[in-house]
Amino acid sequence: MRVMVCVPASAESEAGVMPSTEELEKMTRFNEELVKAGVMLDGQGLTPTSQAKRIRFEAGKRTIIDGPFAETKELIAGYWIWQVKSIEEAVAWLERAPFDGGTEVTIRPIFGLEDFGAEMTPELREREAAMAAEMSRRSER
Repeated sequence: MRVMVCVPASAESEAGVMPSTEELEKMTRFNEELVKAGVMLDGQGLTPTSQAKRIRFEAGKRTIIDGPFAETKELIAGYWIWQVKSIEEAVAWLERAPFDGGTEVTIRPIFGLEDFGAEMTPELREREAAMAAEMSRRSER
């Protein structure tokens, strides 16, 4: 199964405070373990929401809302995509992550095409497979 691991924003990350070399070294070491084990598929840090936008969809209208956004606890500062056997395996990996200070990291399973049942028709599956192949080709560049 694939899971998304969401790392919450903090007042520091929203202020654009970058991690120290020591923190980056710890995280790089952890990421190297994840890659070596075949768990980590992707992962990135996100810029502060002062550089972000939201688009609200309501009654056929699109409203663009500029960041920054309040409620830091509801924001994401980074993420990983992991391939694991179970959510328990993801929890075991996350317990080893170099976080501290009350950080609460969320693990969420990612839907697979099989989770959508009959509504995901063979035609839609074929189109999804074509997009996945194209994205894979682009990521190899």
